Amino acid sequence: MFAQLLRTKPADPHGHSGLKKCLSAFDLALLGIGCAIGTGIFVLTGIAAATQSGPAVVLSFVFAGVASGFAALAYAELAASVGGSGSAYGYSYVAFGEFIAWVMGWILLLEYGVGAAAVANGWAGYFINTLANFNIILPEALIKAPSQGGIINLPAFGIIWVLTLLLISGVKQSSQFNNIIVAVKLSTIVIFIALASMHLNTDNWTPFMPFGWFDTLDNGKTIGVLAGASLVFFAYFGFDAVSTAADEAKNPQRDLPIGLLASLVFCTVVYILVSGVLTGVVPYGELNVSSPVAYALSKLGYTWSSTLVATGVLAGLITVLLVLLYGLTRILFAMSRDGLISPFFSTINPDRQTPVRIILLCGVVVSLVAGFIPLGQLAETVNIGTLASFIMVCVGVIVLRIRQPDLPRPFKNPWNPLIPVLGILSCGALMAFLPTETWHRFGWWVAAGIVFYFSYSIRHSKLRKAA
Repeated sequence: MFAQLLRTKPADPHGHSGLKKCLSAFDLALLGIGCAIGTGIFVLTGIAAATQSGPAVVLSFVFAGVASGFAALAYAELAASVGGSGSAYGYSYVAFGEFIAWVMGWILLLEYGVGAAAVANGWAGYFINTLANFNIILPEALIKAPSQGGIINLPAFGIIWVLTLLLISGVKQSSQFNNIIVAVKLSTIVIFIALASMHLNTDNWTPFMPFGWFDTLDNGKTIGVLAGASLVFFAYFGFDAVSTAADEAKNPQRDLPIGLLASLVFCTVVYILVSGVLTGVVPYGELNVSSPVAYALSKLGYTWSSTLVATGVLAGLITVLLVLLYGLTRILFAMSRDGLISPFFSTINPDRQTPVRIILLCGVVVSLVAGFIPLGQLAETVNIGTLASFIMVCVGVIVLRIRQPDLPRPFKNPWNPLIPVLGILSCGALMAFLPTETWHRFGWWVAAGIVFYFSYSIRHSKLRKAA
């Protein structure tokens, strides 16, 4: 039994799964940007500034970006040398063995599945408010879950199915759609920075660190720059979705590292610029509002700002949703190929060259969760799951350098093992700054995954059958 749990797969960077290889480094970078820049830039910056970091929210984004950067370098090395579309799941299968791989895959399902349902709920809220601005009022029964007095959150349910059908049509079509929408939301951000930067008041940056570095209040709430970093880390979690596209990249050994690192650097710069400008035009204490960017523009006299921000948010969330659903389907596809979930779902449509069955399964499950279950605080658990996967990828780099020193590595981390060790320490620190209840929910999720593994996966593993 112990040997079964630790049985590893060989690295297969040049393997071909039957999926269509059509994504360039540019497509992969925009995939990461599409997932990483969403509501965080229009909402999270203001909340973190007002309640945790003050103007030093810029430093919170820097620290979160640095921690993500260490992890991104680890992802880049494993993406180029190990291959496969399973992200941290696939890398763990090669480095640690089947059991750890399953746990990582289960955590990624939380990151992508719950994350997608939560983002769909957020998108629905903005969509409903935008319709209300045009005097189009949807019935309460169609915009609330049953536990909230409605029948279904129809906008959240519907947007999942629109994007599910888009994914079924083909990865190239999905990528082209993502590229267009990313251009729209980046244009919105450029307009905000251009307008707001003409009204900077440096007095708003004093005091720069009103909450200090880190502190815990009597009610258990954490404040300070480092606590803010653990909150705004949510803004970065999407870049690892690039690694799920390995089987569809034209030249994964070259393009995946480029896509991973380019998307992370670009998003970090954008977040620093937006948070700096936002706290420079509005006192940080006023930014704890549902749409701080729109609030700032309205205060500067740009009355049409709500329409601009609504456009940016709706476009931003659509690409986040698309990439989360895409990543979820590719991770489950990899797990299905390995037999850890039913191999029924690993069939590829010969015409579209997409895993239609697994896409439909994800569409059904995520749309039902988004439409009928208000997620509430469960969505916060996405952060801790992402940090855990980042840590395991960093550990995987160290382990494979020892176990397989001759493995071809088109991209290698400099100063090994310094970079992955710094990734482990920084991501571990951000996990430590998260609230206790988040740890409890994460523990229950992992426990449920372990039960599923010993109930089904261990008996159907293709690696076990082959042995």
